[in-house]
Amino acid sequence: NMFRTIWVWNVKTQKSQAITNSFADAFSPAWDRDNRHLYFLASTELALGSGWANTSSQNARPEYEAWVINLRSSDDSPFKPVSDEESEVKKDNAEAPKADTKDAGKVGDKKLAVDSSKMVLIDFEGIERRIMPLSIPKRNYGLIASGPAGTAFVWEFVPNKPPVLHKYNLEANEAREFLAGVNRLKISEDGKKMLAQVMGAWKMISTTGPVGSDAKNVNTNLRMRVDRSQEWKQIFEETWRYERDYFYDPNLHGRNWKEVYERYAPLIPFVKHRDDLNYILDQVNGELSVGHSFVSGGDLPAVDAPSVGTLGADLVAENGRWKIARIFNTESWNPGLSSPLDRPGIKAAVGDYIVGINGRELTSADDPYKLLDGTADVQTTLHLNKKPSFEGAWKEVVKPIRQESALRQRAWVEDNRRMVDSLSGGKLAYVWVPNTGGGGFVSFNRYYFAQQNKLGAVIDERFNGGGLLDDYMVDLMTRSLRAALTNEVPNGKPMKLPAGILGPKVLLINELSGSGGDFFPWVFRQQKAGPLIGTRTWGGLVKSSTHYLMVDGGRITAPDNAVFDPINRKWIAENEGVAPDIEVRQDAKSLQAGRDPQLERAVQELLKSLNANPPQEIKAPAFPKAANPKD
Repeated sequence: NMFRTIWVWNVKTQKSQAITNSFADAFSPAWDRDNRHLYFLASTELALGSGWANTSSQNARPEYEAWVINLRSSDDSPFKPVSDEESEVKKDNAEAPKADTKDAGKVGDKKLAVDSSKMVLIDFEGIERRIMPLSIPKRNYGLIASGPAGTAFVWEFVPNKPPVLHKYNLEANEAREFLAGVNRLKISEDGKKMLAQVMGAWKMISTTGPVGSDAKNVNTNLRMRVDRSQEWKQIFEETWRYERDYFYDPNLHGRNWKEVYERYAPLIPFVKHRDDLNYILDQVNGELSVGHSFVSGGDLPAVDAPSVGTLGADLVAENGRWKIARIFNTESWNPGLSSPLDRPGIKAAVGDYIVGINGRELTSADDPYKLLDGTADVQTTLHLNKKPSFEGAWKEVVKPIRQESALRQRAWVEDNRRMVDSLSGGKLAYVWVPNTGGGGFVSFNRYYFAQQNKLGAVIDERFNGGGLLDDYMVDLMTRSLRAALTNEVPNGKPMKLPAGILGPKVLLINELSGSGGDFFPWVFRQQKAGPLIGTRTWGGLVKSSTHYLMVDGGRITAPDNAVFDPINRKWIAENEGVAPDIEVRQDAKSLQAGRDPQLERAVQELLKSLNANPPQEIKAPAFPKAANPKD
């Protein structure tokens, strides 16, 4: 059912047995070092999150609770009420309960070659009745790990803050914040020490205290002697085995994999740089003729990051100076975007000349980015003038940004939206879906529902970078009118159900839409959401994974899951793409003139559809009248 279940392997029977049932998503089991309890995390709210490959899974926000199991049926609940006359329960620094080892070392008639102090005996009969919730709130927990006997550490993801690690005490049945900013952790075998990555720095911490205040930096200076030639040979052979063992097709697309090895192995002794090796690995993986085949990383020399600043503007050479032709703004609802020249108090406008940077005069004979080198995220003085002269210029202090591609992308989207609005006389919406991951999910929701008053929509997935497999967007776009609500505002329009744009839609595609961007148009057509307009998509729907890293940290993908049509028993899109219903190619002349032939054709097709099938006006029925008393 796509939910996780916790299983235990039994030493005596040599078999596995489930200890949680199928109605909760359970994970992160941790043995208490008292050998009598097991902790785990579980949620009954997984819902759409169970379909992890689907875009609808992004709508899931399950929260998890922490649980403990009494492993032995003879043990009392650890949460028995305490009499007022009894002494106060022991807290974090109290002596830990000792493990009961009277049965250790033997199960039935079979002697076990294990450390008796680590024996865990479980009574499986009725074990579900011995699962109890810890007294901590339901939240977004990602891990539970056992500390000293009777304690556990619970790792929580906190919105807009670093993760928090809590320490739970079983006897007190309470959790307290132990340490904030923990990204990774490992607890020693005896449970007394923790190695944790805290805000990027590795620290050693005692687990016996109530808080991690004794955290000490772990300073390492590890060095090793590496024979690069031997390492590269090992990575080559590992890559060859990796594809053999993980590729989705056991027949490796018909390739004789031993022959592939023999073809490329003679080149390895001549490798002199990791980039040489990456080139060969790309060639090896290329023998599989599959789209998602990637090689990256590895032990490469460190180089300085570029520090050229950008201004988020188009500059044109005019009158011997650089003139501002366009300033790309942040748009009101994109707080993550930053535009150096589009900020309150900055006196800069289209038509102004940038005549100097940091006191140095700038002419059109100079490369402005040469003067902007080293200014990324650094306060920089621009000399601006209404006329092409350094004399009389005023100064503005700005902070250039490292990348302005997001600003330019947003401008392209907004230009398209305004174009669709203009060409359709305000009847049509424009919705861009940049990918089928988080960004595409946000963009679709933002643009689709904000324009649900429109009669139809141009959905644009050109340049879609992929991600998950869409079910969420197409499901919403193929819903039809079900009901309506009266509007209490005088003369107000009735409200329709369900929410969304219920009129006709088209989907724009191009050759740079791929992966999840291949599946989106395929399912758009399969669900009869509307016609596809543009050019054939990239053609890659065998998902790739990196199961583990190479010895030097390099990354190889193994395409391990292929998407297919179960009804027609056909592979979807791989090495073929998804063809449009109406092919429209972009030509350089139109684009240079500021036109978008694909967008224009989309509007034409939708207006044609609206003319042929005008939308039904939603009107409330006649209101009921009072019954005739004579009746």
